Amino acid sequence: MTQPIILGATGQVGQALARVWPAAAPRGIWQYRPGADRRTVAGFPGTAFSWDILAEPAPDLPPGASGMIVLAGVTGHDAKALARNTDIAVAAVRAARAAGISRVLVASTQAVYGTGAARVSEADPCVPTAPYGRAKLEMEVALAACPEVTCLRLGNVAGTDTLFRTAARHPVTLDRFADGTSPRRSYIGPVTLADVLLGLLDPGLGLPRVLNVANPGVLAMDDVLKAASLEFTYRAAPPDALALLELDVTRLSGLVALPSADPDRLIAEARKGGWQPGGKRERGITPF
Repeated sequence: MTQPIILGATGQVGQALARVWPAAAPRGIWQYRPGADRRTVAGFPGTAFSWDILAEPAPDLPPGASGMIVLAGVTGHDAKALARNTDIAVAAVRAARAAGISRVLVASTQAVYGTGAARVSEADPCVPTAPYGRAKLEMEVALAACPEVTCLRLGNVAGTDTLFRTAARHPVTLDRFADGTSPRRSYIGPVTLADVLLGLLDPGLGLPRVLNVANPGVLAMDDVLKAASLEFTYRAAPPDALALLELDVTRLSGLVALPSADPDRLIAEARKGGWQPGGKRERGITPF
């Protein structure tokens, strides 16, 4: 495998991947925006290049790269800003085509499914309820005619998702449902995610247009926090709280090896990816 190109390397997921990138893997070519922290850029395992994707034409990319991983994107709740996810992805695909790159993996999200089902596969309808999910679905639609693109509907990436980021700042308050359970979600750690991404760049694999990406099974949020020895409390779950959202990863499991969901492994991977709890200890409620 030749060097993969990673766009969006200074984002939370990109930085976590850079920290856990397998030593035996090609080092990669990591993109960062102008003005990025120099220490972060210096920590990338391979070479790095600057590109403001929406403001500058694509630089000359190395010929013969094995593939492109597009982590660059916009988060938040502003619909106008979120629409730029499509612009970023389209610009990335154009750059890949210009460089002769025949495989592009674009980060999407489980949020495209919405909250209407407890277990979702790639064949299920997408009815996103949040602006971020709607924007990512619009991005997927815009890329649907690009045969070299696979959109990865990521589950919660340990260390970068809301639960972990909240727990890094203060004790968490979790919803507890009538059966005594806390919210259960599909997770993946950065170490496993790096292995998955590298595996999917194998040119010998035929990839579908979309793929769910997570460890098989779900983890309860209270079990995750217990594995990290973190403080938390419960509150009665409000009527609209979502007890379970599980990504069916049968399709992904047929392409790459996946370890089952395990809270201890997840915490270990999050720490390797740079996540550390700390900061001001105060009460807080996570928006799950």
